[in-house]
Amino acid sequence: MSEIPTEIEAVPPRPLPVVPTESAQWAWPTVHKEGHKFVAIAALVTLLVGFWAGWTTLAWLLAGVTIWVAAFFRDPIRVTPADPSAIVSPADGLVSLIAQVEVPRQLAGADGLPPGPCMRVSVFMSVFDVHINRAPIAGIVRRVVYVPGKFLNADLDKASEDNERQYFIVEGEGGVSVGFTQIAGLVARRIMRFVEEGSVVRAGQRIGLIRFGSRLDIYVPATHTVQVAIGQRAIAGETVIARVGALPLLATTKQ
Repeated sequence: MSEIPTEIEAVPPRPLPVVPTESAQWAWPTVHKEGHKFVAIAALVTLLVGFWAGWTTLAWLLAGVTIWVAAFFRDPIRVTPADPSAIVSPADGLVSLIAQVEVPRQLAGADGLPPGPCMRVSVFMSVFDVHINRAPIAGIVRRVVYVPGKFLNADLDKASEDNERQYFIVEGEGGVSVGFTQIAGLVARRIMRFVEEGSVVRAGQRIGLIRFGSRLDIYVPATHTVQVAIGQRAIAGETVIARVGALPLLATTKQ
């Protein structure tokens, strides 16, 4: 009879693959091209004031503003989980609201979310957060709807219905669709998108930008499992907001 081994050889864990177009190696964030003109204007004003009035307190304050503008438009590298069941956050910021709501009419329909209740997760972006928005899943952009509106505090619940906003629907594999909305705020006056209806996107791909502080709502079917809590920080393209389907219950055994 063969001898029973008393030790089991440890098998090193296999690393998860990363998104091919993103490198996991850290690098200083670049400034997105949409911010180049704002950084240039702020830097020019700073230099003019510095040469005209000398490098006084005002000039140094303007220099600080220039650095902040560059930081606002920073575009860091993000590595998206290689998990087809993961729905990642489209925005950096604070998870401020999680609620079961009715699907907005702009997201409902044949090529949108099924009618009825769904889960809405709101991520609030302060003026210090990264403002590049990313696709929550890989798929095809089925719908883009722009709605003019007010500029209320984006942290308020009614901002989802009253503020200027832009809706997206991305349909992934197996017919799974996720909706999300760029919402303007008190300071935000410009909602931008980098994709159109029919665009093919990968999870974590850059799809838009909101200028100067706002909020982004993610709508997922109520049958999916939300993976974040209110007060949690979310990182666009990396934090898993929800997973497709319901998580299985853990089995318990009697002692």
